[in-house]
Amino acid sequence: MFEIEAIAGLIPINLHLHKLSCCAQLYTYSLSHNHILWSLLESQPFEDIKQHPIPLNSLTHCQRGIIKGSIVDINNKFNEVFPSFDPLNIEFSPNSCLIDIFPSCFSFHPYIKQKENNLENCAIQLNDITTSSLLNHLHALIILDTGIKNNVAMSISHIHICDRPIVKMVHHATNITTTEAKLFAIRCGINQAVNLPEILKIIIIMDSIHVARSIFDSSIHPFQVHSAVISKELRKFFLTNNNNSIEFWEYPSCCNWSFFKFVGKDTK
Repeated sequence: MFEIEAIAGLIPINLHLHKLSCCAQLYTYSLSHNHILWSLLESQPFEDIKQHPIPLNSLTHCQRGIIKGSIVDINNKFNEVFPSFDPLNIEFSPNSCLIDIFPSCFSFHPYIKQKENNLENCAIQLNDITTSSLLNHLHALIILDTGIKNNVAMSISHIHICDRPIVKMVHHATNITTTEAKLFAIRCGINQAVNLPEILKIIIIMDSIHVARSIFDSSIHPFQVHSAVISKELRKFFLTNNNNSIEFWEYPSCCNWSFFKFVGKDTK
């Protein structure tokens, strides 16, 4: 049976039914704001909804375990819905884009492959950048790395100033893409760095420069929610001081992990 489905290119019936069920549950997300179903759910995305007298969040764990119905399934499925599209945000309006107002406040340094001693040269350059930035108390160094395994995304970030670890963050999320995980890691790192006193330059080391470029992309793309938040944070950072700037350096993930092992010794 399964062999025939594979040869015919058909999805197994159990997976097809699961797909139809998930689509039906997520269809509720497109209902109008005043629909009564929203008032029953535990996760309410709209603040103006009047809560039902017996919503799911008012039930005990035992009561919720007894309930067998689509309402509970819908509520659980909403945990997998992450808003990522916000094309009408003011950050993307033609007159307020960061790329137009602050063109000299940010720079990108992509990784260039070399034929010989590739990783060795990469490690040397990465060491030089980190050493020079850690010697300057006006610089905030952010090291990022992300990965997805078994549909679980993990992002790790270190923030250092003057060889002193400020923040170490580890985040896990399910059912998101690698790009979302990387943008979220950038978002968390920048949010921490811009709130540190007297910081003039933020240096971000990561393994994907094209993700960083999407922050300054004013065209429509599917990760605008994260880009809008990052853009807003950087706008305040640039307006605070004309000398404030941010640099993005791209290095292979293996080099980043080597640095994580190094700074990890200091954070213990």
